[in-house]
Amino acid sequence: MSFETIVKILVIEDEPGLRDSIRDYFAESGNICETASEYETALQKINVYRYDCILLDITLPNGSGLDILEALKANHHPDGVLIISAKNSLDDRLRGLDLGADDYLTKPFHLSELKARVMAIVRRKSFNGNREIIFREITIDLLAKQVNVFGVSIKLTKKEYALLLYFVANKGKVISKNAIAEHLWGDEIDISDNFDFIYSHIKNLRKKLIEAGSGDYIQSTYGMGYKFRDH
Repeated sequence: MSFETIVKILVIEDEPGLRDSIRDYFAESGNICETASEYETALQKINVYRYDCILLDITLPNGSGLDILEALKANHHPDGVLIISAKNSLDDRLRGLDLGADDYLTKPFHLSELKARVMAIVRRKSFNGNREIIFREITIDLLAKQVNVFGVSIKLTKKEYALLLYFVANKGKVISKNAIAEHLWGDEIDISDNFDFIYSHIKNLRKKLIEAGSGDYIQSTYGMGYKFRDH
């Protein structure tokens, strides 16, 4: 069974029609897609949450998207940034890229092109541009969208697949339950009373990997979270 690479996106765009279209388009594939329509809300979100990619309009009510980009870089946040703007001047494009944006797309654009640009940024940021991720006996093919153990495909749910990618991208690091929850569910997780559901997803992923012959790499770190062993 294969799935899209699940990503967490923030759309900062003041035009309701375009903002909702982008959100719905990405959400259809199971991605976490949050939105902000003006400067203050966008600034608050980037200060609290981390995203695989931020789609950033330059012209916003009460502020500039370029100021948000500057704030991201000043705080050394690793989020990918794709500028989407009606402004097609060379100055705007160059300033955005100089400030640290990963790419620039001029309106109007096809949603399929936007998605291709976003996924390219995610691959570059998380997996050094590789289209195939190999960790020992586990292979994740980002184009064929398959997970194999010793060359045999295993069946994962969308959340399990996203969880595996997140673990591999952060192998060797202790990841808190809160960070896992935010990555997989977005800011909707704020309404949850506990993280028991995370344990269930991790338990199922670990069981499927081990049954397929994989090593037991997912470790619980008491009181802290989980770690994907890299040795």
